[in-house]
Amino acid sequence: MKKELVIEWKHTDRVVEKTPEEFEETGMTLAAVLAEIRMLLEMEGVGVRVVETVLPDDAAAESECLLFNGIPVEKLLEGVEVTATACACASCESCETCGEEEAECRTLRYNGEEYEAIPPELIGRAAAKALEME
Repeated sequence: MKKELVIEWKHTDRVVEKTPEEFEETGMTLAAVLAEIRMLLEMEGVGVRVVETVLPDDAAAESECLLFNGIPVEKLLEGVEVTATACACASCESCETCGEEEAECRTLRYNGEEYEAIPPELIGRAAAKALEME
């Protein structure tokens, strides 16, 4: 029986005054990591499926979340925690884009650093950990 790794990327699809590269960094990083590891996983009999879930505009606190076989990256990897930072939308001081005066965006803290987009190292490690749990 072939194993399957299902990676769900949750994000909002709002129009912000950030460049597409800034806003979709997690998605682009995920695609790059999968391009590197997909062949290795398939050689091991693991199929990979990516599911993209677009959240409503008012769900910024849940955005930029990756789940590996239903488990969020922060639950899979020790030392990773979810934090929130003031929204960095370039539009204004009170975030008209998010519809909130002082919106917070989801970030991850790992090794003393905060990340708005999930770094490649954590994506690869979370994928491996999710497969170990099967």
